[in-house]
Parts: sequence; C-alpha cells; structure tokens
Amino acid sequence: MARARKKRKPVAEMNVVPYIDVMLVLLVIFMVTAPMLNQGVKVDLPKVSSEALPQDNNTQVLTISIKADKTYYWNLGSEVDTQKQQDKAMTLPQMTDAVTKIIRAGNEGGKHTQVFIRGDKVVDYGSVMGAMGGLQKAGVGNVGLITEAP
Repeated sequence: MARARKKRKPVAEMNVVPYIDVMLVLLVIFMVTAPMLNQGVKVDLPKVSSEALPQDNNTQVLTISIKADKTYYWNLGSEVDTQKQQDKAMTLPQMTDAVTKIIRAGNEGGKHTQVFIRGDKVVDYGSVMGAMGGLQKAGVGNVGLITEAP
C-alpha cells in the first residue's frame, strides 16, 4: 500500500525569538553602561566662605597635609605648626599606619576623631584620593577637606 504523502505548507510566519534575544541583550548592555556615563558640563565652582565647625570636648582633630612633592604629614590638634611637621614627612602607607594607630588610641580613650585633609593646590587629584583611600583603610568614615577662604 502506498502511503499518501501530505504536502507540508511552508510556514509564512517569521520567527521573532532570535530578535527578542538580541533586544534583551542590548537592553542589558544599555542598563549597565548608562550609569557609567559622565553627564554634565564644565563649570567653575564658586568660592564660598563658611563658618568654623563647632568643637566637641570629646573630639580630637587629625589633620593630614599633602605637600606639592606628594609627601604626607599629620598633626593631632586644632592648629598646624608647619615647622614641626617638616620632620614627619611620610609616604602613603606610613601615613595609613600612623592614622590607624591614632584612631585606635582615640577609640580606646573614648574620643571621636575628626579627620581633615589639607592639600596643596598643585597636588594632583590622585594623591588626595590616595590619602582618602588610606584613611578609609584606617577606619575613618568621614573626611573633611580644608580650603582657604576667598
């Protein structure tokens, strides 16, 4: 007996599944890269004067100074004596170790430590960010930047 073959009709519909896959991949790529785009315009930031921060008796002030030659200095107290600081030049890892010891000693003594960075105006951004990274490794949560009044 001969089988009767049925002719298959060609499918007239287009398979859209591969296109949907491509669109989902593109969507994921745009969602990942969109936050990385740096949007904005170049502006000159204004110089503003601000009031001094109130001092607490249970707070010690640690000032990290960065000179133009990328050497780091620290001073524990409210005023910086630059003549005494010249003898204490240190590298970033040395500064991080010193700050870690100061923070631990302050915490054991029940004192909160406020940390400020004084950077020379010719110091590059990377040196300041390196100092902030070192301070973060030392356990400092908040860092203030010291500027001159206009």
